[in-house]
Amino acid sequence: MTVDMPTPAGYRQIAEGRYREVVGFGYDELREGMVFEHRPGRTVTETDNVLMTMLGGNDAPIHTDAHYSSTTEWGRPLVCSSITLHIVGGMTVRSTSGLTVANLGFEEIRFPRPVFVGDTLYAQTEITGRRRSKSRPRNGIITCRTTALNQDSAQVITFTRSFLVPLDADTVRDTANY
Repeated sequence: MTVDMPTPAGYRQIAEGRYREVVGFGYDELREGMVFEHRPGRTVTETDNVLMTMLGGNDAPIHTDAHYSSTTEWGRPLVCSSITLHIVGGMTVRSTSGLTVANLGFEEIRFPRPVFVGDTLYAQTEITGRRRSKSRPRNGIITCRTTALNQDSAQVITFTRSFLVPLDADTVRDTANY
């Protein structure tokens, strides 16, 4: 005898007793005012800083030269701001834009405090707007504001992001086996 149990949060039932993890949301699932706290936190490593800085072609010594950086007001290398944006943006995907059709843009990017190797970042995203796309009628445009704090609760980045998501998330999930 099977017992009907509620579907666990963050999953959808795909068969009796079988659940699939939900990645991202569709238009109707994202409402203005919703706030997502992204976990787990993400500790920035030396490898993150050196590898991603070099891949981006940014050879500024403030990011890669410990001796040079020791002579600055910071006393050590700064994590490149584009790496901070990339890491924090990535932290938001599973909760918000995992089903995105297209990233439309980033605006109002601010770095109020530096990030250093060893800092752990925690992010949250608030849905600030949504509307149906006029040019892509099967999609909607979501706008959100993301903020990240370090382990000391100091704000290190904020940005506004817009992305395109499907209106019918379940059809997308079924087609892609998600």
